[in-house]
Amino acid sequence: MSSFRIALNFEDGVTRFVDCGVTEKVLDAAFRHRINLPMDCSDGVCGTCKCRAESGTYDLGDDYIEDALTEDEAAEGLVLTCQMVPKSDCVIAVPVPSTTCKTGTAQFSGTVAAITPFSDAAYELALDVSEDAPAFLPGQYVNINVPGSGQHRSYSFSSAPGARRMTFLIKHVPGGLMSGWLAGAASGASGGALEMTGPLGSFYLRAVTRPLLFLAGGTGLAPFLAMLEVLANQSATQPVHMIYGATRDQDLVLVERLQEYAQRIPGFTFTTCVADPATSHERQGYVTNHMPAQALHGGNVDVYLCGPPPMVEAVQKHFKAEGITPANFHYEKFTPNQPAA
Repeated sequence: MSSFRIALNFEDGVTRFVDCGVTEKVLDAAFRHRINLPMDCSDGVCGTCKCRAESGTYDLGDDYIEDALTEDEAAEGLVLTCQMVPKSDCVIAVPVPSTTCKTGTAQFSGTVAAITPFSDAAYELALDVSEDAPAFLPGQYVNINVPGSGQHRSYSFSSAPGARRMTFLIKHVPGGLMSGWLAGAASGASGGALEMTGPLGSFYLRAVTRPLLFLAGGTGLAPFLAMLEVLANQSATQPVHMIYGATRDQDLVLVERLQEYAQRIPGFTFTTCVADPATSHERQGYVTNHMPAQALHGGNVDVYLCGPPPMVEAVQKHFKAEGITPANFHYEKFTPNQPAA
């Protein structure tokens, strides 16, 4: 391999990818891609270029001083990008906004390939993109311009990184701007290309070192589909349990896709539940009503949650009431867009 793919995730949620040679330092690779990471000395002396490596393997050498990076900091995953030479693909958290580094989000377009409606619950939008479309981390989102409106809406990728067909699971909002456009496009009244900006977001799958618990609410299922595809391709060995909750029976969509992942990923299991008291579903209630103790592994678990704000707050209260502190708790709140004026 002549190079590794390095994801630089900035403080403002913008992610940029750079190719770094097998003997090249990350700071130099970023500069070669016209991304000015924080730096002062570039000799391992000042510590200005300190970032956090969230996944991957690398070599820091021994040419930096203790004042720039202590042993404890290095043990916690902190790195000096002016000394870091990757030994695999890596994800690096950069503690400044992308604008500080004179970079920003990429803009690209996709051609509508398919629009699949799920009753009055949601749409799955599939877009074909070119080979030079930007990469993203599983779990991130993109801003999609709604044609003719001058406005955009934000949606998580439900497809895996690198796929030439990107997919999105979009909640149907009565009178909603994107919902109205999708309805017209599905009937042939509109379509064509859509402009996008991204990728964005700090909600993404980290290195898997312990059991995982995925909590999805409604169309918050989307980022987990991207994560599950990555886990399937990586032949994940850690147990992964998902609880997928919805408000109404018809809001549980793409369950068959989860069943497929249960066949492809040996340690993956899932359950579904519906909050509506009048549901015919076998499990009534919220995700917190159907969270088995064994899925929490006594706190030795990484929890990922994507759902509306009340769901996030309810899960946080549940963990506190049960005396459980997960090793890591990553969440993303989303609120359906209001109907168009």
